[in-house]
Amino acid sequence: MSGKGKAATGGRGKKTKGSTRSSKAGLQFPVGRVARYLKKGRYAQRTGGGAPVYMAAVLEYLCAEILELAGNAARDHKKTRIIPRHIQMAIRNDEELNKLLGDVTIASGGVMPNIHSVLLPKKSASAGKKGKSSASQDY
Repeated sequence: MSGKGKAATGGRGKKTKGSTRSSKAGLQFPVGRVARYLKKGRYAQRTGGGAPVYMAAVLEYLCAEILELAGNAARDHKKTRIIPRHIQMAIRNDEELNKLLGDVTIASGGVMPNIHSVLLPKKSASAGKKGKSSASQDY
């Protein structure tokens, strides 16, 4: 033993700080956690190395898309905080997201405003013919 410091690092040289797979891929979502969930869920016997990276990227994209639309809905209602109602409105007003999340129930999301066309007031086409009486009013 010469005491030059090799024993502290196990002969590997200087210790460097590791980087996460999320930072290597440029993602915010945790790739390691997605990989752990894929393994624990037993979706397949083996999982490739790129699968959790790809899945984390897809999840991050979907969340960014939904949050952008929900932020627009919140701004339309003059609010600065996104609530579940804004997320519901964002998903249901977007055709592709509505198709993807059609069977999903969002807690406290409410329902889409919809008035049946039969219940809407009739548009008067004869606004200038006020003096004429219709056939149903003649006795």
